[in-house]
Formats: sequence, C-alpha cells, structure tokens
Amino acid sequence: MKMEILFPEFCNLFGDIFNMKYLKMCIPEAELIETALDEVPTFVNEDVNLIYLGPMTENTQEKVIKKLLPYKERIEELIEKNVVFLFTGNALEVLGKYIENEDGSKINGLGIFDVYSKRDMMHRHNSLMVGKFEDIEIVGFKSQFTMMYGDNTNSYFLEVEKGIGLNKESKLEGIKKNNFIGTYVIGPILILNPLFTKKIMKMLGQEKEVALKDDVMAAYEARLEELKKL
Repeated sequence: MKMEILFPEFCNLFGDIFNMKYLKMCIPEAELIETALDEVPTFVNEDVNLIYLGPMTENTQEKVIKKLLPYKERIEELIEKNVVFLFTGNALEVLGKYIENEDGSKINGLGIFDVYSKRDMMHRHNSLMVGKFEDIEIVGFKSQFTMMYGDNTNSYFLEVEKGIGLNKESKLEGIKKNNFIGTYVIGPILILNPLFTKKIMKMLGQEKEVALKDDVMAAYEARLEELKKL
C-alpha cells in the first residue's frame, strides 16, 4: 500500500501533517511517500492508494495550483477510480474554479469541482466544529481567511451541527465525491476522530483497529461532549 503526502515542506499549517503520521501508525506496513514541490508526484506515473494535501499559505496555493494543473486529468481519473483523497484546510480551494482576492482579481484553480472561494485577509474566521458524516460525528476546528461558495447539496462531506459549512450561510461542509474528501476541518482531523479514521482505513481495505484506540477514543468522546455543551 502506498500513501502519498503532497508537498509536506509547505502544506503543513496547523500541524495537519500528523493526519498522515497517525494513519501510518494505524497501517505501519504502508509505504508513506513524501513528495516535494519540485518533484513529480508519484500518483502521476504509479498507482497509489491515498493522496493527502494539507493546509498552506495563500502564496503556496498559487504554486500548488501551477504544479498540479498539468495533472488535472490524472487527478479526475483517480477520483473516478475511487482512489482515497484527503484534502484538509484550504487545500480544497486548489481544486475549485477560482480563488477571488479582495480586489476582485481571481486565481484560477484546477476546476475539478464547481465551487469557488473568496479571500478576506483582514478577517480570519475561527470556530469549533461538530458535524455528521454518515453515522458518526466529527469534531474539529476551522481557521481560515476564505469562504467557499457553490452548490454542494449532493456532494457535501459533513452536515454541520455546530459551526459553519462551506460559508457562514451554509450548514453543508466540504466536498465528498466517491472516495475524495475535502474539508476545511483541521485538528488534525484523523487524530481527533478515530471513528472517521477507521472509515478511511476501510476505504483502503483495512479492517484493523486504529492505533492507540483506548486513548484516542477517550479523548474523542470527551471533546465531543464538551463541544456539544458550548
């Protein structure tokens, strides 16, 4: 099994790289590939089981879009083939139609999903998150200078119970298509949500338990109870 982390030297805000470090603990036999920004991604020429991209600065977003644009069709192909993708924080914006700056200028994205984002660099949105994914509740945080817009009614990741969805007017968070999951939720989401991690593992054909099960489940249950009281 191969799991690829894209551009970890830049796309690691909020410590979200620990999503993959924890997943490696859960599946120790998996090969963890770290692809630098100046390298050709492994998924371009080889089969991989999971592709991860984490949060990044706004300047890095533009570099990542330029880097991935030649591989747009390959990414679409892998999504259709049910390869597992996990994009966290503002990584999802890279795959949208465009990112709009405050002055109205636009940075074209890959256009894989019919969504777009608007930046407001003078106002960071921070919030707690509780949402429902299938039969489990997801906890986490949001910290972002952007809001996303578009109709994700038939392709959302979470139905929000506490917090916001794609934007402040929405209660549907993120994008899910086949085994692609893109979400603004940070935390890191896999460490905070062992039940969700187990679902990711099942997508990868792994039926084993998560690493440090008792500890992470106790922390998850305590955090979920606390956030629901706020």
